[in-house]
Amino acid sequence: MTERAPGRVESIVYTLVSDLAAVRAFVSARAIALGLPPARADLLTLAVNELATNTLQHTQEGGQVHLWAESGQIVCDVVDQGPMRSFGREMPAAESPHGRGLAIVELVCDHVVAFASAHGTVVRLRLGLA
Repeated sequence: MTERAPGRVESIVYTLVSDLAAVRAFVSARAIALGLPPARADLLTLAVNELATNTLQHTQEGGQVHLWAESGQIVCDVVDQGPMRSFGREMPAAESPHGRGLAIVELVCDHVVAFASAHGTVVRLRLGLA
């Protein structure tokens, strides 16, 4: 797994819950500027918000979001110092109080993978431009 993308990568750092609005605005604006249709940009924004919220709930350091376009896709890394996440889960039952965030991320993105890097735990999201 490559840690960084070729070409231009735009980034934002978040450390507080009050930073989440700026993260959402950044992801939406950059994704649309890179050619992702607005409805698909909304899905990416939802996924990143879920991951960033998890970061702030489960780590002390906050995280970073990196976004770029490559090979007809928008690629977005959410990087933090949290534990490795596992994907491939089923959506929890309606009465379950927790556990929907990662299932939602997988549901709305075309591809999701998590890996360790020198900078922390990375969740890489991909959405096709078409």
